[in-house]
Amino acid sequence: MISTSGLTLRFGKRALFEDVNVKFLPGNCYGLIGANGAGKSTFLKILAGEIDSSSGEVILTPGERIGVLKQDHFEFEETEVLKTVIMGHAKLFEIMEEKDALYSKPDFSEADGIKASILEGDFAELNGWQAEAEASELLMGLGIGKDLQSSKMKELSGHEKVRVLLAQALFGNPNILLLDEPTNHLDLTSIAWLENFLYNYENTVIVVSHDRHFLNKVCTHIADIDFGKVQLYVGNYDFWYESSQLALRLMREANRKKEDKIEELQKFIQRFSSNASKAKQATSRKKQLDKLTLDDIKPSSRKYPYIAFTPDREAGNNILTVKNLTVSVEGTKILDNLSFMMNKGDKIAFVGPDGNAKTTLFKVLMGEIQPDEGEINWGITTTQAYFPQDNSSYFDTDLNLVDWLRQFSKDPDESFVRGFLGRMLFSGDESLKSARVLSGGEKVRCMVSRMMLSGANVLILDEPTNHLDMESITALNNSLTNLDGNILFVSQDHQFVQTIANRIIEITPQGLLDRQMTFDEYLENEDVKALRETMYA
Repeated sequence: MISTSGLTLRFGKRALFEDVNVKFLPGNCYGLIGANGAGKSTFLKILAGEIDSSSGEVILTPGERIGVLKQDHFEFEETEVLKTVIMGHAKLFEIMEEKDALYSKPDFSEADGIKASILEGDFAELNGWQAEAEASELLMGLGIGKDLQSSKMKELSGHEKVRVLLAQALFGNPNILLLDEPTNHLDLTSIAWLENFLYNYENTVIVVSHDRHFLNKVCTHIADIDFGKVQLYVGNYDFWYESSQLALRLMREANRKKEDKIEELQKFIQRFSSNASKAKQATSRKKQLDKLTLDDIKPSSRKYPYIAFTPDREAGNNILTVKNLTVSVEGTKILDNLSFMMNKGDKIAFVGPDGNAKTTLFKVLMGEIQPDEGEINWGITTTQAYFPQDNSSYFDTDLNLVDWLRQFSKDPDESFVRGFLGRMLFSGDESLKSARVLSGGEKVRCMVSRMMLSGANVLILDEPTNHLDMESITALNNSLTNLDGNILFVSQDHQFVQTIANRIIEITPQGLLDRQMTFDEYLENEDVKALRETMYA
């Protein structure tokens, strides 16, 4: 078990945490959430002993070991991949190194023999004989094949290094796992493997992630950093989000009878607790949920942007036809003879491992790249709004946000533009900030505002959730889910794709796989699985 007592962290006069007292128990997976700047990663670092708190303490059950996902991807450049993973169990690795040093001595003495015998006993007790096999199995599950396991870390790509460091954190069955954004740079297969691993993990897990589907799959509890405290809630992210919205609504409805509020709470809990697929240990969780009272659920201080896309006109039946599209960039063929039609009401998610192919397709559709061959025909009633993955060129200006957004507004009135910025959480002096100094998340919110002002009836979005916080992702997700219109989009956010798309197009080396179904149906469809194996063979 790991817990905190009176934990406080101050930066000058500002308290990031104040008198935090919380226990994280074995067998549970805690999703650590909070607004940007709330201190999620900092809290994990305090638990890991990497930074000190201003006051209070972290209490770890004696003899228990913590596994931490390292954020420095260059820390082990000269170390072999397999050895890097085993280094996750510091005590075992120390014994292995000490054994090797003893056995390599040219003047091996009787005293060395006694010492080696003790080390061998400790080595066996820590399951050392299975260490390499276990490390290799973890790496294989995360997509690092045996051909790479003897390589040095410096020979791996950035994405591969992340996977090795994740295997390092998982190695040796640590009592407490601290994971900061573990799904970053993982493909769908590796994420599914990690979900299954954590789902069956018997010890304590504390994880920070912007991947809501992942949090919903693995979490038994949510640890919410809000108002300088850490509050624990039973259930996964969806339960926390909907319960916080319910609490806010009940708080506003002051005149409603308490009995009516209790009845609504009970119906809400019944709906969630009956869904065993939401998280592991469903029976235990149901017992805890059934004990919740009105006082146990609390409204959040989070602010959600208001996102709504309103087309100026309805699109006709002819939306888009792509025929025999072939595109090369700098002599390399990126798209080869692609054809598809987009029908009215289609919300198409483009998937597949080649991100460059998807981005190139969108640039061609928007006229930024000319194809080598093929045709693209937009319906005469369509208008398009584009969210590019790289938006840096839009913000290479010293204009303040009011003047920046005014460029894209049919109504140049400052009060109108300021009102629009206010919806996107740029209020007061924030709307006068220079566009050049915006953070990644602020730039994304501005680009979404630009699309909202366009009045377009076809939206094209390339990785729109990158850099966004959970609140903005949720607001954008809900808006696109409810939109009665046409969307072409790419996203690595599973829940985003699952809840928005009604059609999946996968770009494979052998052409397109095109199915009118949800993302989960696509992943689970046996015919699709068989075809994918053929097209990637």
